[in-house]
Amino acid sequence: MHWGGGQSRRRAPGRSRSALLSSQLRKEYGANVVPAFPPKKIFTLTPAEVEQRREQLEKYMQAVRQDPALGASETFNSFLRKAQQETQQIPTEEVVLEVLLSNGQKVKVTILTSDQTEDVLEAVASKLDLPDELIGYFSLFLVRQAKDGAFSFVRKLQEFELPYVSVTSLRDPEFRIILRKSYWDSSYDDDVMEHRVGLNLLYVQTVSDIEHGWILVNKDQHRQLKSLQEKVSKKEFIRLAQTLKYYGYLKFDPCVTDFPEKGCHVVVSAGNNELNFQVRLPNEQIKEGSFKVTRMRCWRVTSSVPMSNGPSGSSPGKAEVKLELAFEYLMSKDRLQWVTITSPQAIMLSICLQSMVDELMVKKSGGSIRKMFRRRVNGALRRSDSQQVVKSPPLLDSPDASREPMAKLSSKLTSVSLRGISHSSSAGDVGANDFHGNYAFEGIGDEDL
Repeated sequence: MHWGGGQSRRRAPGRSRSALLSSQLRKEYGANVVPAFPPKKIFTLTPAEVEQRREQLEKYMQAVRQDPALGASETFNSFLRKAQQETQQIPTEEVVLEVLLSNGQKVKVTILTSDQTEDVLEAVASKLDLPDELIGYFSLFLVRQAKDGAFSFVRKLQEFELPYVSVTSLRDPEFRIILRKSYWDSSYDDDVMEHRVGLNLLYVQTVSDIEHGWILVNKDQHRQLKSLQEKVSKKEFIRLAQTLKYYGYLKFDPCVTDFPEKGCHVVVSAGNNELNFQVRLPNEQIKEGSFKVTRMRCWRVTSSVPMSNGPSGSSPGKAEVKLELAFEYLMSKDRLQWVTITSPQAIMLSICLQSMVDELMVKKSGGSIRKMFRRRVNGALRRSDSQQVVKSPPLLDSPDASREPMAKLSSKLTSVSLRGISHSSSAGDVGANDFHGNYAFEGIGDEDL
């Protein structure tokens, strides 16, 4: 299971309980709603068949998780919580968990190994003295941190996850948990900046994103930002940053896409209710364009394990799971087309799309982002006696000149001819239950088609 953090290839204890889970879900929701459970073979399985069975079970879990009703059910989440602890053989006990802020500052909280994401998030908020009404604006993310301090997103920790189990089961100090804002509409910044701790968290994240090159800054803008930093004008700093390109976006690691043609290298960023593509074409030309979430009819995440045939240089035991995010996009008024991204971060990309849709729907219904955070009602939160202050980051370094040509070379993808582009070959190889429908597609559509 990709969400639990410990995607071990050994046979997990109690795996037969997956069939029991499927039976319980079918009783609660009906057989026509729950994905078909992979049939079990009677005879002893070969190593290749064991791997195939593992992949089938993982796909089943993904399909259940991506269904809004099934994925949110207590039956499914209780199953996952128990599976995480049992698989990693971690008993319930009190531990200290380290959570990073965007500036690298460490926040240590005392939690239980069985605490879910919301429990840990509340403990971190309490340690920082972040008020309850602002907790819903932030989330915990699992990231992989490089030696130079830069990090890439693995996924947003889900409600059913046990953060301590997720990060320790990976047995690699490069994997860390980080606190970041979890909304897309920058107008919500005003709510966060009303409180000093919210303002400080937003400020250190903005500085970090600029330093990592996720937000594009020219020399003049950089000079203005540095001046505001020196004056400790945090609100004005954020206000200026809001006007910059890619503010509020999450940037993903370079990967591969089949748009506008197969095998193109791409850097994907998520923000402003869109996926932004910076595509390097075979002729080394760079094109840029965006796919609005309101024009995505549906999307799905699929995984596969490449099977090794003959002396290809890699053994089947070392084969890595290949993840793809595919979405069906309304290219023009009457033309839908599949676009596929092959990336280890496909699940995180899917989570981003879902949270964009959720936010759009809440806003359309007149709801508040504050109500999107469902507080737990069972048991009191263990409050920390001592609070921790968010430290201000150092002054910005000079902008990286090597990033300038990227912006100058880029042009809109609409200039690329779409004629003759074939549909994704993987679009027809999965059943209907693998698809995640976008309920904002019809509810909030673009008017310029």
